[in-house]
Amino acid sequence: MNNLADIGLIGLAVMGENLVLNMESKGFTVAVYNRTVSKVDDFVNGRGKGKNFIGVHSIEDLCKSLKRPRKVMMLVKAGKAVDDFIEQIIPYLERGDVIIDGGNTHFPDTIRRTAYVESKGLLYIGTGVSGGEEGALKGPSIMPGGSKPAWELVKPIFQAICAKAGDAPCCDWVGENGAGHFVKMVHNGIEYGDMQLICEIYQIMKDLLGMSAAEMHEVFKEWNTGELDSYLIEITRDILAYKNEAGEVVVDKILDTAGQKGTGKWTGVAALDLGVPLTLIGESVFARCLSAQKDERVEASKELSGPKPAYSGDKTEFINDLKNALYASKIVSYAQGYLLMREAAKEYKWNLNNGGIALMWRGGCIIRSVFLGKIKEAFDRNPDLTNLLLDPFFKEKVLSAQESWRKVITAAVNNGIPVPALCSALTYFDGYRTERLPANLLQAQRDYFGAHTYERVDKPRGEYFHTNWTGRGGDTSASTYIV
Repeated sequence: MNNLADIGLIGLAVMGENLVLNMESKGFTVAVYNRTVSKVDDFVNGRGKGKNFIGVHSIEDLCKSLKRPRKVMMLVKAGKAVDDFIEQIIPYLERGDVIIDGGNTHFPDTIRRTAYVESKGLLYIGTGVSGGEEGALKGPSIMPGGSKPAWELVKPIFQAICAKAGDAPCCDWVGENGAGHFVKMVHNGIEYGDMQLICEIYQIMKDLLGMSAAEMHEVFKEWNTGELDSYLIEITRDILAYKNEAGEVVVDKILDTAGQKGTGKWTGVAALDLGVPLTLIGESVFARCLSAQKDERVEASKELSGPKPAYSGDKTEFINDLKNALYASKIVSYAQGYLLMREAAKEYKWNLNNGGIALMWRGGCIIRSVFLGKIKEAFDRNPDLTNLLLDPFFKEKVLSAQESWRKVITAAVNNGIPVPALCSALTYFDGYRTERLPANLLQAQRDYFGAHTYERVDKPRGEYFHTNWTGRGGDTSASTYIV
């Protein structure tokens, strides 16, 4: 065993344990600490027995056990715990040492902490780590951002333990201060969208087509061999086939109330702050909120009636329509996510590598799929691509899926099956491709009641006008104009 560790980790919960086992398996010695110190002893004498781990019982001993420049990584609950540990770590570090937050931290906190830690002469990294416990052990997607000089210090470790897409590591430098955690947040938002889209397709299959779990399993199994090949399609396939000891399909026994940890909400709030129409992810968050109102929905189902689902068309053909609708909606979700990252890069002065981000998501993470390789190719073709819908590959895919997309949504609406994510995706597509939207009337309304002014189609952009609509108002207009 080495005398000093290559990196130290605070937080031996499931993710922490698996991540340090991953590090050790790649040849690194890791010092481990947990606030409940008995967990340190249990780990070192259990899963870590006979391996290159240094178990310590204090932050001071953790820092003393590290090679210089020291690298201390935290995998603890986001929020106050991170700030508390930073304060505990700083006294035992020297200029140039690195503090790393690998939790699901809200990016504004990482922006603040980077500035604070740098003011102490230290370096800071806020990194997204995606892939769950299996990814942490076998190779996650890692999205680091923060103090740029810190990257070269952690790069050998991070790129050794991360997932690989072919020979390429699913980890690269994202950008300054909170960029890494922002990209991880968008990843999680897209994850919300992907999951909701799959769930809506599942409900259409189940309630409209009357398909059994076994039949749906076969469809998802087939889909996972083609352009929809992804981790979430794969696990959906497996879930639909899983039975308990009594031979019952387990998914049918699960209560239909979804949980969430807040990253989808953060993504939606960031989109509102930056003025980005992140409609599909927003609807996915709200769908979870509605699912949580289980008791109300049960009562409402007794009072509010709607059409009884019934399908009389060609089932095989409609299943293909479902596949096309899912793929087209997925394109919209990622297009919106990339729009959000583009606007955030402008706002926070980050230099994001869009193709590189797709590559980081190509393996290890929850949204990993063959689809992401196509996004990488799109940004390789045009690094300044404004919207994925305008890339030749994705444009052709969406246009060719359009008839199926509309059929599926029409069938769902006519049969009373809620499909908020599918609908929002198509609505965004239709809005984005519409040259003239009814916002002219909206601007007239705003000017009527609040003198908010408007621009004119026959005048240069940036020139604003106000109309005295009633003849009773004056010529004074509102002092601010926000689109």
